[in-house]
Amino acid sequence: MFKKIHSTQERWVVQHFELREELRLSIVEKVIPTYASFLEWFERRIEGISPRGLTRPRATDPKQSEALIHVSLSEEWLRDLVLQMVAHGTYSACRGNNYSPGVAIRRPIFEPRGSYPREREIGASVLPSMALIGALFSLLTFCLIPRPALAGVTRNYEFNIKLQNVTRLCHTKSMVTVNGQFPGPRIVAREGDRLQIKVTNHVSNNISIHWHGIRQLRNGWADGPAYVTQCPIQTGQSYVYNYTIVGQRGTLFWHAHISWLRSTLYGPLIILPKINVPYPFIKPHKEVPIIFGEWFNADTEAIINQALQTGGGPNVSDAYTINGLPGPLYNCSAKDTFKLKVKPGKTYLLQFINAALNDELFFSIANHSVTVVEADAIYVKPFETDTILITPGQTTNVLLKTKPEFPDATFLMMARPYATGQGTFDNSTVAAILEYESSISHSTVSIKKLPLLKPTLPPLNDTSFATKFSKKLRSLASAQFPANVPQTVDKKFLFTVGLGTSPCEKNNTCQGPNGTRFSASINNISFVQPTAALLQSHFFGQSNQVYSSDFPISPLDWFNYTGTPPNNTFVTNGTKLVVLPYNTSVELVMQDTSILGAESHPLHLHGFNFFIIGLGFGNYDANKDPKKFNLVDPIERNTVGVPSGGWVAIRFLADNPGVWFMHCHLEVHTSWGLKMAWLVLDGKLPNQKLLPPPSDLPKC
Repeated sequence: MFKKIHSTQERWVVQHFELREELRLSIVEKVIPTYASFLEWFERRIEGISPRGLTRPRATDPKQSEALIHVSLSEEWLRDLVLQMVAHGTYSACRGNNYSPGVAIRRPIFEPRGSYPREREIGASVLPSMALIGALFSLLTFCLIPRPALAGVTRNYEFNIKLQNVTRLCHTKSMVTVNGQFPGPRIVAREGDRLQIKVTNHVSNNISIHWHGIRQLRNGWADGPAYVTQCPIQTGQSYVYNYTIVGQRGTLFWHAHISWLRSTLYGPLIILPKINVPYPFIKPHKEVPIIFGEWFNADTEAIINQALQTGGGPNVSDAYTINGLPGPLYNCSAKDTFKLKVKPGKTYLLQFINAALNDELFFSIANHSVTVVEADAIYVKPFETDTILITPGQTTNVLLKTKPEFPDATFLMMARPYATGQGTFDNSTVAAILEYESSISHSTVSIKKLPLLKPTLPPLNDTSFATKFSKKLRSLASAQFPANVPQTVDKKFLFTVGLGTSPCEKNNTCQGPNGTRFSASINNISFVQPTAALLQSHFFGQSNQVYSSDFPISPLDWFNYTGTPPNNTFVTNGTKLVVLPYNTSVELVMQDTSILGAESHPLHLHGFNFFIIGLGFGNYDANKDPKKFNLVDPIERNTVGVPSGGWVAIRFLADNPGVWFMHCHLEVHTSWGLKMAWLVLDGKLPNQKLLPPPSDLPKC
């Protein structure tokens, strides 16, 4: 068997880094009964696996080539593979056997070197010695046999926050990254798994990381927003985000949650279903994360600090990016283009994530439609569309069915902003390329000669399309995936959301409207960031002079919210929370205001999913509008766009004790104060109480 594998070394070419993850997951999901069947299985799955960072040896003489491969590989790759799988929780069952490898946690084996997610062309490899394979097999069987079939595993990651020089638009800058990667590494886990992510800060900035969309049941200590659930991680310090994924599966993402550092600190968080649990749609040929971002030539910390100092609006980005790349429509960026290579007649699951700082985006693929199947890690009733709309903080999974035959064309995948406000924005378009692989050999030159087709995107301010798209999103509401909408409500809230102003300091000149400062608020309260973490202050009963619990349940002063703005546009300031008893059913209506112009606001709620039961335009009417609420199959999300000049109604059950941030996911609005927090009290039972803080919780 070994000789057969050794003689077919040229077959072992890495095609996709996802296959390496499939190998890693498959190892822990299979009980390999015999050594022979292990070798047979390993040979079958080894295609696509290769030593990390090795390039294909080049030699004309076969013996020389074999020697080069042997030297390149030695026996270190498989040993490294074993140690990494141990370090990353693959052998979690070994913990019961007191097995501790004592190795440093490294980059996940499915994550290639270089900028995510470019796929590398790396060379052929051979298996190391039979003795090492035998050792691997023994370790596998030793660890796997006692493990329950459906038990979750513990997966360990290490995030080193470090500066890295990155070049885009012919501009090189030193920026804050995770492990030197931009975008950051992809996290993959299964529903029920436990994640332990050690974050070590090697830069001068304070750092915190948010696991966007993870509910963090009774465990707000792992949620991440700075000065809300934790003090930030200071220079030279570490913190382990330790949490279990309960009842969630789908596409989410992680990002920094302090100042504007999430402009470069972000990456996908993919939650696979439990073992042997299929998707409620056709199994895709391949899954591809597509993450939108913004590129700034300047330092984003300097941009927002200057804006907060002057009271004016911050400078906008220089480009949008797809998987960190601006694409061919920007200057000096043809080489920095994401290419999605597909085969005819296949179905692909595209996992869209909007990690942009300040812009909602339209996206479309030329001459292709897609089927939406998931939003914010919640399965939806499938519907077909040519264009999707995705706000910052949202994720959307779609199925792309490729054309049955090679189309003799390549296709642009393009995104540009949906803009409703009166402020400046980055009015540019990012593009990637959808390229078909042909069974007939096409040279690079011939592919370049194929016509490049462009999609048609909605107008920049097409609120009509945005509304229609949002209303198409419905929960599956099936027996397996029910929509547990609260049918009765314990507490109702009306929150106005929008921009306002603050007075300029004496002897100072401000660049906001009429010499004031830009501000933003919820119920006219602009949130003041505390200097101590809210959750810690609550847990230890030290809330005095940190926060108050008198956030208003409705606007203190009524006015025509979407009509002529009031003369007084000043906001009030404070660190105020809403306190909810455990298991309170909540109905919240969020109303846009036109104080400084109507604008769409994507509101994100930490710690919960919520059901979007209604939306409309103009001022919310508490007598008429509830009659149109959808309490049967509304979409369940963690981020919702409050319509420009309109309102949205949501419901959720406050069954997660802790302090939970709610804020606009347009980072500029968050910086101006469009944020608040909910304090959910403990329940009576032990499993309804907030867990105590971990010992390594950062200190302010």
